[in-house]
Amino acid sequence: MFSHVTVGTNDLDKAAAFYDAVLIPLGLCRRHVTPDGGPACACWISASSPLPRFYVYSPYNRQDATAGNGSMVAFSAPSPGAVDVAYAAGMLAGGIDDGEPGPRPHYGDGYYGAYLRDPDGNKVHIVHRGDMQATA
Repeated sequence: MFSHVTVGTNDLDKAAAFYDAVLIPLGLCRRHVTPDGGPACACWISASSPLPRFYVYSPYNRQDATAGNGSMVAFSAPSPGAVDVAYAAGMLAGGIDDGEPGPRPHYGDGYYGAYLRDPDGNKVHIVHRGDMQATA
C-alpha cells in the first residue's frame, strides 16, 4: 500500500542511531542513500523487498523539523519479544517513553505493542499483531 514513509529530523546522526536501534531488531536494514541535490537522509528497508521504505530527512525547506500532532509511524514486529527488544534499544538510543510494551487487547486479539518518541518527538509504535500475519 505504501511506497515510503518519511519523518523529519534536526540531527540526522542522532535520528539514524535511534532508528538503527529500533528497526534492526525488526529485520530492517539501513541502505546507503545519496540524495540527488536534496537534503541528507537515511533509509531503512526489508532485506527481502525494496518497498516500502522508511526515511528520515533533514527538511527540504531547510526549516526546523517538527513532529506532527496526531501523526505516528507503526512498525510491525515478528513477536512480542521483538517489540520488547526494539523498545528497549530505542530507549537506550535517546527515545522517550510514550507507552511501555504490553498487551493491548482493546486493539485486537493478541495485539502487543509499545510507544515511544524519537529524539525529534516523532511518535513511533512497535506492534506485534497476534490476530494477523506479521510482515516485518
